[in-house]
Amino acid sequence: MYTAFDNDKYIRIQSEHIRERIKQFGNKLYLELGGKLFDDMHAFRVLPGFLPDSKLRMLTQLRDSMEIIIAISALDIERQKVREDFGITYNEDVLRLREEFMQRGFSVSAVVITQYSGQRSADAYRQRLERQGISVYYHYTIEGYPHNVELIASPDGFGKNDYIETTQPLVVVTAPGPGSGKMAVCLSQLYNEQVRKKKAGYAKFETFPVWNLPLKHPLNVAYEAATADLQDVNMIDPFHLDAYGKTAVNYNRDIEIYPVLDALFTSIYGINPYKSPTDMGVNMVGFCISDDDRCCEASKQEIIRRYFHALCRMADGACNDSEIQKLALLQKQVGINTAYRRTVVAARERKEQSGGNMRPFVQAAAMELLDGRIITAESGPLLGSSAALLLSVMKEMAGIDHSLKLLPQNMVEPIQHTKIAYLHGRNPRLHTDEVLVALSVLAQHDENCRKALATLPLLKGCQMHSTVMLRDVDLRTFAKLGIDLTCDPVKDRKK
Repeated sequence: MYTAFDNDKYIRIQSEHIRERIKQFGNKLYLELGGKLFDDMHAFRVLPGFLPDSKLRMLTQLRDSMEIIIAISALDIERQKVREDFGITYNEDVLRLREEFMQRGFSVSAVVITQYSGQRSADAYRQRLERQGISVYYHYTIEGYPHNVELIASPDGFGKNDYIETTQPLVVVTAPGPGSGKMAVCLSQLYNEQVRKKKAGYAKFETFPVWNLPLKHPLNVAYEAATADLQDVNMIDPFHLDAYGKTAVNYNRDIEIYPVLDALFTSIYGINPYKSPTDMGVNMVGFCISDDDRCCEASKQEIIRRYFHALCRMADGACNDSEIQKLALLQKQVGINTAYRRTVVAARERKEQSGGNMRPFVQAAAMELLDGRIITAESGPLLGSSAALLLSVMKEMAGIDHSLKLLPQNMVEPIQHTKIAYLHGRNPRLHTDEVLVALSVLAQHDENCRKALATLPLLKGCQMHSTVMLRDVDLRTFAKLGIDLTCDPVKDRKK
């Protein structure tokens, strides 16, 4: 795969910049960590060369002088909020995050339950964690937060919260997802450190938007697309422009909350050390882009992917018109539409060539390889279009004649019989995972099957489009292979 981002430089200068910020505040910094640490797939897609765990690798440079606090909202515990990418609740993800950190040698000092107001589910969750030897603290709901500064920065506000004893110069505050109260945890700790005559500072670490790129740069527009469901908007930071006469990009929520933070910092410190919300950040991503054109191209593809994903969610009743309209507008802002994605055009053309409206239940799919070649396939009696495409791509990559059948019919038919007769399925066609399992069985005695399977690692980063919404099993298979997939919002069923 091509690279457009210097990951080694990023790890080096980002860790150096955080060290400088720690020194700025007397060797004690609370760092609010936004975004994902272990699996930042958005950054991986729009910054070719950025690794999904790059932020974690960077923090490894600081591991000996840092500890981690994980925040979770009592409201999310109460409603059993789920992380869509993993399909697990925030409750379970706290434990997963803690285990992941500890396996990598990081110290996790505590879990904080925020927005606590006596919820029984939160009490039960605390007891569960404490039985596992985990230190748990409560941070309470504060009436009028975040605008009632006088109450917040008082013994009846932050002063009521449990104070978390920390020992390391860098305290990273992270969470399973947005809305968990990370910033409030940091500010509460600052207040309580100040009460105890201890000096400490605060900074924010988020990858997007990239503050030192133009407002309408495709990378920043792609971030808006990624948060379209939240209706976030990138903006020029007016406080930064006023203080320094320079433009910097931030997003609406940080800009809107800054006057409140300014008052809070002044109340805690006596003076605000930051002249703008951009000043609070420590993001160095913009200095590590090595090929801007490639990042722009990757970002445009991401915007289209987000649009198709929203359309499919709407087909399932899980998306509203405003999100779709915003994503359509973001495409226009960077001068593209869905036809910009080559696999969309190729898949739809294959469907038309296969009969179009005359054969309405024919599916088609297309994949663009890393070298630009496009392979297409359609559904048949034995295979769905996605499974047929995967086989065709593997043959192409392995140099196998496309007329050769890797899966003989006499092997496929018994599998189909089992699916229908014993598992009571309605679709006899093989899914992608079933195709790969069948190839693996045949590979013991078939050289071509072995060669085909050996190409799977080469599919990471390839682009794909399907003319129908794929089943979850196929979506998971392509995700595991690292293939960037989009689908038309058409369900694979008869009208």
